[in-house]
Amino acid sequence: MTSPTVRDVVWSDASWLNPPAEAVADTEGLLVTTREGSDFWRTTSYGFVRDDGHALLTAFPPGSAVEVTFVADFTELYDQAGALVRVDAETWIKAGVELSDGHPQLGAVVTHGTSDWSLAPVPEWAGHEVTVRVSRSADAVTVRARRADGPWRMVRLAWLDPAAEARAGLFCCSPQRAGLRVRFTRLATGPADTSLH
Repeated sequence: MTSPTVRDVVWSDASWLNPPAEAVADTEGLLVTTREGSDFWRTTSYGFVRDDGHALLTAFPPGSAVEVTFVADFTELYDQAGALVRVDAETWIKAGVELSDGHPQLGAVVTHGTSDWSLAPVPEWAGHEVTVRVSRSADAVTVRARRADGPWRMVRLAWLDPAAEARAGLFCCSPQRAGLRVRFTRLATGPADTSLH
């Protein structure tokens, strides 16, 4: 897949859902520090609802895409960062890298009332810059990711009501602790992908 032209979003032009403990913009990007126990999840298997993860969001209409680039040192179970698509508390998609089973995992959670979860190990991505791209077309959100400037990997194809008013952007969470620090280096928008493959 060739990435269409994207334009950077100024941090201050996006808005926070659940502001983090700290977010500091500098010449290298936006350094975000999480609050204790932050997460996005609804019910499945665990039985709880968490809707207090940190997300900096911009408009995500049909026919558009959002890219999030970040680097982080995940050390605790479920430390995570990536891109979030949000309609409301019961309808959202998060995708990115998460520490699980002792390794970084590339995955996604799709939530329509209740959450699901899929993962694939990417130990070679540890400590590297990662970009997650969410692309919205018709009734689908296509999720891709890559390490640095490597090839895009397909992560998920998820249904989203084409009439839904959605926002998308960066997110990070630390369900088991406080103080995860994630360096986001880019938030960008552009046209949706022209094809699935």
